Amino acid sequence: MTGLDQFSEATREWFRASFGSPTAAQEGAWNAVSQDKNALVIAPTGSGKTLSAFLWSIDRLFAQPPEAAKTKVLYISPLKALGVDIERNLRSPLVGIGHTLRRLAGERGETDDDGAVPEPPQISVGVRTGDTSAKQRRDLVRTPPHILITTPESLYLMLTSQARETLSEVETVIVDEVHALAGTKRGAHLAVSLERLDSMLREAGHTPAQRIGLSATVEPRDEVARFLGGRQPVEIVAPEAQKEWDITVSVPVEDLASPEADSSGPELGGQPLQPSIWPHVEHKVVELVAQRRSTIVFVNSRRLAEKLTGRLNEIWAEKTGSAEIGAEAASAAADSGQDAEPAELARAHHGSVSKEQRALIEEDLKSGRLK
Repeated sequence: MTGLDQFSEATREWFRASFGSPTAAQEGAWNAVSQDKNALVIAPTGSGKTLSAFLWSIDRLFAQPPEAAKTKVLYISPLKALGVDIERNLRSPLVGIGHTLRRLAGERGETDDDGAVPEPPQISVGVRTGDTSAKQRRDLVRTPPHILITTPESLYLMLTSQARETLSEVETVIVDEVHALAGTKRGAHLAVSLERLDSMLREAGHTPAQRIGLSATVEPRDEVARFLGGRQPVEIVAPEAQKEWDITVSVPVEDLASPEADSSGPELGGQPLQPSIWPHVEHKVVELVAQRRSTIVFVNSRRLAEKLTGRLNEIWAEKTGSAEIGAEAASAAADSGQDAEPAELARAHHGSVSKEQRALIEEDLKSGRLK
């Protein structure tokens, strides 16, 4: 029996229609999880790790009565933005399997007391992070979602408040990007919270939650598996993957040891700044961004993100002037008699940016309004 054959008919049909056949990582994860084992799934990006962790739980949720009112699946991510993406990505299997269930029920002639095809269970998903408002947190306590997406810090706060009761029936804990937590203070914090969760489950008469860890790459595997499982054993699922490398090395200057001075830069004490590669890098980034619909530039700190964003926008303004001004901004500026500003090229996105601004940036990036 293959991993997919262990699921219900509706889940199998939806998965095959959407993806064809499972990946090696999904097969290995489902075989381990279906045997009630804890699992550490190590597989490259694009190998279906999210469904390897969630699909078994989703299949069981659809089989449970719809009135089940406490959280069953706890997803923990070290990144708030990743949690938001997971919430969005879960819509596809939840809606798809639900529609397949209803279609199959209609084909079998199943009806309710009113003679209509019964509606599938409604599986709810909630998010609790540092961005969650007080009202939203209260709503999550009053009506706990079947699947809760959170962070290590928010989990700790839940376990030390009245919200802990909503977690008294958790069956599965999924820890994403586990490599970013193992061996860190946040990881130690999370390990304590997971043990407290298991203790609470035992007190409620339940078995400890099954733990599933996800990572694209992590070493040493045995140590990370031990971190994930705590006192429980963990099966490592790490199928061999054929990596295809596509690497380009781009250097914006001919000689790294002697980059040309940036004549457009500021002076210090009346003297031009010493030659540096960074002005060339900044101009090259602007050039690459301008050639593409959307671009994400990663840096090492929030301060550098703000600094680089400012420089990219300055360079963009110098290059484009009024030629790249948006039509609406140009019209409004003309009506008011003011000079319009060139269109913004980049915006900084990090944890210190407000929730509302981050949401606007993400929406603009997806729509193409922001480079």
